[in-house]
Amino acid sequence: MRFYDAHNHLQDERLAPHLESILAETKRVGVARMVVNGSCEEDWPRVAELARLHPEVLPSFGYHPWYVHERTPEWQDELIRQLAALPSAVGEIGLDKWILERRIADGVAPRYASLPEQEEVFTWQLRLAAERNLPVSIHCLQAWGPLLEILQREPRPPCGFVLHSYGGSVELVTPLARLGAYFSLPGYFAHERKHRQREAFRAVPPDRLLIETDAPDQLLPVERSRHPLTHSTTGKELNHPANLVAVYEFAAELFQEPVERLAIRVEENFQRLFGGVA
Repeated sequence: MRFYDAHNHLQDERLAPHLESILAETKRVGVARMVVNGSCEEDWPRVAELARLHPEVLPSFGYHPWYVHERTPEWQDELIRQLAALPSAVGEIGLDKWILERRIADGVAPRYASLPEQEEVFTWQLRLAAERNLPVSIHCLQAWGPLLEILQREPRPPCGFVLHSYGGSVELVTPLARLGAYFSLPGYFAHERKHRQREAFRAVPPDRLLIETDAPDQLLPVERSRHPLTHSTTGKELNHPANLVAVYEFAAELFQEPVERLAIRVEENFQRLFGGVA
């Protein structure tokens, strides 16, 4: 079987000390492609280097809403340059109200971009992807209303876009799918408390399902993780990209179908969305 990771962060510095063994293990377990998402200008070069060295890496470049406040005056030119240098996708981009509310709740003045500023940066990147027909990886937390409004009024890439770790409602699945959405399931949703998210994924059309690890984050439940990995300095647990196989097994249980059949379906969906990126 071949497995396809719709979203991870292999360039993350926490994975750097283990990179050689990680790549060897992902190949061993059958990971055919992985979309590696840049989050800001600082890490885009690392994503590009991984893609040049490892053919299984499909690079994606974008400004994550958590880092929008750090962008330089040249960020748009730099993003265009990165997209022109390699066949690539756009992402991780999106909207996040949760991070703003969390900072306020902590009693700390928010240092993140406001939602209007996030919307401006997101919209520009979405338009760029639409102009070039590049697949987009979208992050959204507690901002589904504003996201839906933008997707309805703005041009979208004809190839579609993926809602990474989709956490919206069941009711939004159909309207988002009509706009071109794919929905990516992480292993983190195997945790018992994530029953609402699992119910939403049961409503996802079969031809719009993708699977992801979001490594090194979004840990699987301990009993499902097959590839333990810890931060070399802090000792904190990290999500190993080879845990993708375990996420497929969780998905097969959720949808009550053999993992072999699920893998074929997910491969078809992945190729339909990302196949234009060589």
